[in-house]
Amino acid sequence: MQIDGVPYRTIWLAEDGHTVEVIDQTALPHAFRTLALATSDEAARAISTMVVRGAPLIGATAAYGMALAAREDASDEGLAAAAARLVATRPTAVNLRWAVEAMQRDLAPIAPAGRAEAAYAAAARICDEDVAACEAIGRHGEALIRKAWDGRRTVNVLTHCNAGWLATVDWGTALAPIYRAHDAGVPVHVWVDETRPRNQGAALTAWELQRHGVPYTVIADNAGGHLMQHGRVDLCIVGSDRCAANGDVCNKIGTYLKALAAHDNAVPFYAALPASTIDWRLASGRAIPIEERDEAEVTHITGLAPSGEAVTVRLTPEGGRAANFAFDVTPARLVTAIITERGVCAASREGLAGLFPEAAAAEA
Repeated sequence: MQIDGVPYRTIWLAEDGHTVEVIDQTALPHAFRTLALATSDEAARAISTMVVRGAPLIGATAAYGMALAAREDASDEGLAAAAARLVATRPTAVNLRWAVEAMQRDLAPIAPAGRAEAAYAAAARICDEDVAACEAIGRHGEALIRKAWDGRRTVNVLTHCNAGWLATVDWGTALAPIYRAHDAGVPVHVWVDETRPRNQGAALTAWELQRHGVPYTVIADNAGGHLMQHGRVDLCIVGSDRCAANGDVCNKIGTYLKALAAHDNAVPFYAALPASTIDWRLASGRAIPIEERDEAEVTHITGLAPSGEAVTVRLTPEGGRAANFAFDVTPARLVTAIITERGVCAASREGLAGLFPEAAAAEA
């Protein structure tokens, strides 16, 4: 993607060839800055503090975290300890575990002296594969947007959280079809859920769309149902942090409510996700661990003061408690279809297995 005319991925290597650089997403939308990760601990911290977020990007960062670990201690014990630290940072996004396990498999047969070089090459492959997968998701999803277009009026798409290029290495999942449709001349407008409590929609999705030139409007999280009732949403596209083998989709908290409203109003509801987000080990979404984050994300909010300084203020009464469930699960029965890099399928084990037979068989 382009930032002020400069092409960026969300993660890359510094000129020294081993330090990992990322976009600090906690500073957006008010400031664009990058952060250097020189150790595996710094990579783990970037994931846990949401400097990087979005399931595919978390996986890519974890892969490079393993590469950094191989520079520090390439022994079996050293890599196992790094893997455990990285996997513990975010419990819901399965791409994290998937990437770490892929790195461990690639490095296990290699002597410790050669592991660092091999680890960087393996992490780069994971990143390149993510870009290719997201670009393909964009192609398949674009067809659904075109299907909703009557050739005259604007297509209104509702999305939740941020599943654009900031959540991946490039392109994005839920936003990739929107970018492709917009670039192809299809008139697209995006209803952007603010996505409390961390406001990834208002802060990140809006920032992305604005820089790409896609028309959008930020709405309060509770406005989506109203818009659907009045025929102002043609389709919903969301991302996913983990998809169970039966097609249940886990995504940012509030997604389930949007799916219910879409179902009630006969609005197509799609989840866009790469194969690395499918957890074939889980029969249903009920087994997906739901991350509970710091209550301060609910009780406080950060914004830009008139002085131009980012400030954090309290929203709730002093001393009050808050619960902060970061994700919810949308049952497969509410998902019209799942958009993947191999095509669009029914939200079911049969649908997913039809596109990824080798993965389904491996975990059967």
